[in-house]
Amino acid sequence: MKYLIITFVVELTISCNKLMDMDVFSKSDPLCVLYINTSGSHWYEFARTEMILNCLNPKFSKKFVIDYYFEMVQRLKFCVYDIDNNTYDLSDDDFLGELECTLGQIVSNRQMTRPLLLEDKRPAGHGTITIFAEEITDTRVANFEVSACRLDKKYLWWSDPFLEFYRQTETGWQLAHRTEVVKNNLNPIWRPFRISLRSLCGGDVERPIKVFCYDYHVSGSHDLIGSFTATLAEMQLGTHISPAEFECVNPKKLRKKNYKNSGIICIKHCQEFTFLDYIMGGCQINFTIAIDFTGSNGDPSSPQSLHYINPEGYNEYLKAIWAVGNVIQDYDSNKMFPVFGFGAQVPPSWLFSHTSSMLLCILGIEGVVQAYQQCLPRLKLWGPTNFSPIIRHVACFARQALQQNMASQYFVLLIVTDGVITDMDQTRTAIVEASRLPMSIIIVGVGGADFSAMEFLDSDDKLLSSPRGGVAARDIVQFVPFRDFQGNSVALAQSILAELPDQLSSFFNSYKLKPPNVF
Repeated sequence: MKYLIITFVVELTISCNKLMDMDVFSKSDPLCVLYINTSGSHWYEFARTEMILNCLNPKFSKKFVIDYYFEMVQRLKFCVYDIDNNTYDLSDDDFLGELECTLGQIVSNRQMTRPLLLEDKRPAGHGTITIFAEEITDTRVANFEVSACRLDKKYLWWSDPFLEFYRQTETGWQLAHRTEVVKNNLNPIWRPFRISLRSLCGGDVERPIKVFCYDYHVSGSHDLIGSFTATLAEMQLGTHISPAEFECVNPKKLRKKNYKNSGIICIKHCQEFTFLDYIMGGCQINFTIAIDFTGSNGDPSSPQSLHYINPEGYNEYLKAIWAVGNVIQDYDSNKMFPVFGFGAQVPPSWLFSHTSSMLLCILGIEGVVQAYQQCLPRLKLWGPTNFSPIIRHVACFARQALQQNMASQYFVLLIVTDGVITDMDQTRTAIVEASRLPMSIIIVGVGGADFSAMEFLDSDDKLLSSPRGGVAARDIVQFVPFRDFQGNSVALAQSILAELPDQLSSFFNSYKLKPPNVF
C-alpha cells in the first residue's frame, strides 16, 4: 500500500511584548531565532528575523516559512536575543527568553501568545512572544519601487524617513514590510522590494493597506511624518513611466490652516516573475564545487583527518557535496559539474595552486563522489585557505552570461572547507563584485574550527562591504556549519538551499530580465 504524504506550507509572523531591558543607556535590540528539532535531542538553526534597535515590543517583518506535516510532531524553539555586537555568533549576546512548542500547537491556535522562559524555565520577566500562522496557498508576488518627495522636516533641515506597510487581518493590522532608513533626505528613494500578495493584502487586491512614514530615531521613539491608506489595485496603477502618488497625511496637522500633506509617496509597480517562472521558463542552474585540500585537514590516510573516508565510503566533505548536489542537479540539463580543489600540491610537478582543477567537468553527483575518492590519495594537502580565486573564476562565467541580457543561466558555487579564510580582504571584494552577477555562493564548514569569518560573509542583516569601500548589491552568501546537523542530510540541504530561489528570482527581476521562454 502506498501512502500519500500531503505537505502544507505555513508562514509564521513573530512579535514580542515587554521584553527584558538588558541595556543601561538604551533599550534592548531584539532578534528572534527559530530552531528546529529533527533528531530527538539536537536543535539546528532554521532562520533568523531582522534585529530591531531599541525596542522592547518588536514586530518583526521577516517571516519564517516552514513545511507543515499533520502526521509528524515538529518541535520548534523560538529564542530571543539582545544583539550587542556585529558577529553572527550569539554566545556573547544577552538571552531574552525562549518558547518551545510544536508546529501543530501553533497551527491549531493560528495566533498563539505565550510567556518567554529563561533556560532554567523561570519567567523571562514579563516578556511574551506572539506567533501568527498562515497557510501559503497564493504564491503571487509584487515588486515595488517606492520613493517620496517633499517630506516634512523633523530636524532643522532634514528627516531620516522609513516606511511600514500594514495589512488588515481578522485580529487587526499586522506589519507586512518595513523599508530601510534613508538618512538626511526629504526626497528619499528606498531600495526595491518584493513581497507576496498574501503577506501584503491576504491575496485580495481590493483590501486596504496602511502605509506609515516615520522619521527614524535611534532611541526607538520614531516620529510619525504621515500615513495613507490604499488598496494594492490602486498601488498597481503605478508604472515605471508614471508612478502612483499618495498624499502622506499627519492627522495632528489637519487642523492647521492651509495644511495639505506632509509629502507625497510615489509607488512604481513592476512585473514580477517567481523562481518557478524562471526555472520552468528555461533558466539553467550551473553548479560548481570547490573542495578544501589545505594541510589543516590532516593526512587523509589518518582516521583523524576530515578527508579520511570511513569504511562506508563517506566523510563530512562527501556528505555535504551529496546533500547539496543531489538537489541542484535536477535543475542542470547536462548535469556536468566543474569540480575544483584548492590548497593542494598537484602531481606530477607538485606545484602549489589555489584553484588547481581536480577534474575539469564531471557527470552527475555520483561521478563527483567517485572522482573525489579516486584523486584524494594522489594529492598533497598543502597551502592556505584562499577563496577569492575560485569565486572570481566562477564570476567570469556569470559575467559572460549576464552580457547576453537573458535570464537563461544562474551560477551556484559550493565551497566545502575546514578552516579560517586566509585571504579575507580579497574574498570580501570578490563577493561584493559577484553580488552584481547571476551567482550565489554556498559555504559549508566541516570540522570544529572557528567559522566566525565565514559567518561574517553570510551578511543576513547588513550587506557585506569591501575593504575598497564598495557595498554588495545583495546578499549572495549562505554559510552553514556541518556540525549543526549531526549528519542529517535532509535538514542540511534545506538550510543551505533555503535562500537560493529568492536570490535567483530577485536578481533577474532587479535587471528586468524575463524567463527565456516568456514573451
